[in-house]
Amino acid sequence: MKYGFSKRVKYMKSSAVRDILKVVNRGDVISFAGGLPDENLFPVDAVRQAFDKAMTAGNKTLQYGETEGVFELRARLSSRMMQKGINRNPEDILVTSGSQQAIDLFARIMFNPGDVILTENPTYLAALQVFESYETNIVAVDSDDEGMIEEDLEDKINRLKPKCIYVVPTYSNPGGKVWSLERRKKLLELAKKYHVVIFEDDPYGDIQFDKEASPPPIASMDDNKFVLYTSTFSKTVVPAMRIGWIVGPHQIIRLMAQAKQATDLHTNSISQHALVHLIDDFDFDGHIHSLIETYHERMLVMKNQLQQVEGDPISFVTPKGGMFFWVEMPEYVNTTDLLDTAVEHGVAFVPGSPFYVSNAKQNTMRLNFTNANPELIKEGMNRLVTVINQSQYETIS
Repeated sequence: MKYGFSKRVKYMKSSAVRDILKVVNRGDVISFAGGLPDENLFPVDAVRQAFDKAMTAGNKTLQYGETEGVFELRARLSSRMMQKGINRNPEDILVTSGSQQAIDLFARIMFNPGDVILTENPTYLAALQVFESYETNIVAVDSDDEGMIEEDLEDKINRLKPKCIYVVPTYSNPGGKVWSLERRKKLLELAKKYHVVIFEDDPYGDIQFDKEASPPPIASMDDNKFVLYTSTFSKTVVPAMRIGWIVGPHQIIRLMAQAKQATDLHTNSISQHALVHLIDDFDFDGHIHSLIETYHERMLVMKNQLQQVEGDPISFVTPKGGMFFWVEMPEYVNTTDLLDTAVEHGVAFVPGSPFYVSNAKQNTMRLNFTNANPELIKEGMNRLVTVINQSQYETIS
């Protein structure tokens, strides 16, 4: 039967990461493809106790809740953000079903077909999926390891009149880089000058290997007029709870809450109540510190293995936090083709091209270092390095 789908579906794309996971989720493939925390590090007992406390608190925890989120949770989020210098009231916080929903709700209320969004290149793949589904015009701004380059950013703001600037300035996905303080300030300065909204996506900010090397969030420098800030507990507690949040100008958050009412009424209430107990009764910061130590060790193991690649040099920036290495191969290597060979050898990664807005580099890849223990990282990277070295040998031959 021929179905009468909306015109919008032609702008919807499947996630390259999710498609790869379908292929590589076999027991004999070591996968560095997904952006996954390690389930063996989940605070299972603490989560179980938190849910038990939420259940024994009364049947009200099982009732419909406020669209904006359980107030007690929003109050605790407000306190935790204060530690990052983000001073916002609970009333300006919207709890979402993961930070991905925050991106979608924002896009729903902000963008008309053809509206311009400025972003880095490459950038977070799932955000591109959302923006493309709303028929926006996504334009890349020239960037380097310190963030967007001021001259190109201002030129494109002037010429294109963007509705929004989307950034992941702290341990970016996929690049793993950290914007400098100067670039953060310059972005905010230009946003204020030209009255453009900044969407600051910060899912990895708590996983910081060197606190001294991590400038404050852009939202901490704003007076709640130009910056929306979103984050999630998926990387620090458990993804299955699906608890994220977004904070920003009251008028925008209010409209996003109305849009959420038409989507799911409210985010899972029992998980929100459990999270309140987890924050109150569990050594949450101690748990994050443990994650940092473990993930830092794994990052160093993967870095050491990457340094074993022979032949023409590869390039990467050592992550200062987060979950990913972004690797640039010699120009003659197509990582999409290389993936097929890698899977045959029992290892997987994500080719870099889907993360690009334009002018995709076919010789790039993203590697996740948080989901495998050091022994698996060594074995998986030995397989990958063998594939890379062999591909270079065959090309030269």
